[in-house]
Amino acid sequence: MSVSEIFEIPKFYYFESGNDFSGSKGDFAYKIANGEKLKCMTWHGRLCSMKAEIEHEAEFEHTQEGFDQLIKWLEEMYKS
Repeated sequence: MSVSEIFEIPKFYYFESGNDFSGSKGDFAYKIANGEKLKCMTWHGRLCSMKAEIEHEAEFEHTQEGFDQLIKWLEEMYKS
Protein backbone atom coordinates (compact mmCIF):
# COMPACT_ATOMS: atom_id res chain seq x y z
CA MET A 1 0.00 0.00 0.00
CA SER A 2 1.29 3.43 -0.93
CA VAL A 3 1.73 6.07 1.77
CA SER A 4 -0.56 8.32 -0.29
CA GLU A 5 -3.90 7.65 -1.96
CA ILE A 6 -2.96 10.13 -4.72
CA PHE A 7 0.83 10.25 -5.13
CA GLU A 8 3.59 7.66 -5.52
CA ILE A 9 5.79 8.71 -2.58
CA PRO A 10 8.41 6.52 -0.89
CA LYS A 11 7.93 5.42 2.70
CA PHE A 12 9.37 7.43 5.59
CA TYR A 13 12.65 5.47 5.76
CA TYR A 14 13.58 6.99 2.37
CA PHE A 15 13.52 10.42 4.02
CA GLU A 16 15.21 9.15 7.20
CA SER A 17 18.19 8.44 4.92
CA GLY A 18 18.41 12.15 4.03
CA ASN A 19 16.85 12.02 0.56
CA ASP A 20 14.71 14.72 -1.06
CA PHE A 21 11.83 13.75 -3.34
CA SER A 22 9.82 15.58 -5.98
CA GLY A 23 6.94 14.58 -8.19
CA SER A 24 3.82 15.75 -9.95
CA LYS A 25 0.32 14.77 -10.92
CA GLY A 26 -0.98 16.61 -13.94
CA ASP A 27 -0.10 20.29 -13.55
CA PHE A 28 0.35 20.00 -9.73
CA ALA A 29 3.97 19.64 -8.63
CA TYR A 30 5.56 19.14 -5.22
CA LYS A 31 8.90 18.68 -3.50
CA ILE A 32 9.69 17.18 -0.11
CA ALA A 33 13.03 18.49 1.15
CA ASN A 34 15.04 17.12 4.05
CA GLY A 35 16.53 19.21 6.83
CA GLU A 36 15.96 19.46 10.56
CA LYS A 37 12.32 19.24 9.52
CA LEU A 38 10.61 17.90 6.41
CA LYS A 39 9.63 20.81 4.17
CA CYS A 40 6.97 20.37 1.50
CA MET A 41 6.46 22.87 -1.31
CA THR A 42 3.76 22.89 -4.00
CA TRP A 43 3.28 24.77 -7.26
CA HIS A 44 1.58 24.45 -10.63
CA GLY A 45 3.44 24.03 -13.88
CA ARG A 46 6.29 22.08 -15.36
CA LEU A 47 9.17 24.12 -13.92
CA CYS A 48 11.46 22.69 -11.24
CA SER A 49 11.15 24.00 -7.68
CA MET A 50 14.17 26.28 -8.12
CA LYS A 51 12.47 28.17 -10.99
CA ALA A 52 8.80 27.82 -10.08
CA GLU A 53 6.71 30.23 -8.06
CA ILE A 54 6.05 28.24 -4.88
CA GLU A 55 2.36 28.54 -3.99
CA HIS A 56 2.30 26.71 -0.65
CA GLU A 57 4.89 25.40 1.75
CA ALA A 58 4.84 23.85 5.19
CA GLU A 59 7.27 22.18 7.57
CA PHE A 60 6.70 19.01 9.54
CA GLU A 61 8.59 17.16 12.25
CA HIS A 62 11.16 14.68 10.96
CA THR A 63 9.24 11.72 12.45
CA GLN A 64 6.81 9.13 11.12
CA GLU A 65 3.96 11.16 12.63
CA GLY A 66 5.22 14.35 10.98
CA PHE A 67 5.60 12.52 7.68
CA ASP A 68 2.01 11.25 7.92
CA GLN A 69 0.84 14.83 8.54
CA LEU A 70 2.87 15.99 5.51
CA ILE A 71 1.16 13.42 3.26
CA LYS A 72 -2.28 14.49 4.50
CA TRP A 73 -1.40 18.18 3.95
CA LEU A 74 -0.07 17.47 0.45
CA GLU A 75 -3.23 15.60 -0.52
CA GLU A 76 -5.36 18.49 0.80
CA MET A 77 -3.32 21.00 -1.26
CA TYR A 78 -3.89 18.86 -4.36
CA LYS A 79 -7.64 18.62 -3.79
CA SER A 80 -8.11 22.36 -3.14
